[in-house]
Amino acid sequence: MKAYVMTTGAAFGLLTFVHLWRIIEEGPHLAKDPWYVLITLWRLFRLSTRP
Repeated sequence: MKAYVMTTGAAFGLLTFVHLWRIIEEGPHLAKDPWYVLITLWRLFRLSTRP
């Protein structure tokens, strides 16, 4: 179980880093795009509700 939690945490951290990197690379207009924000929030919610 500990390996699963560590692997899941690492994957989630990497995904978060990639999202932040994309915002920096594409500029602040991406953070204001409603579809990008909606999809990001939906993915975060979906990942947080998994067992």
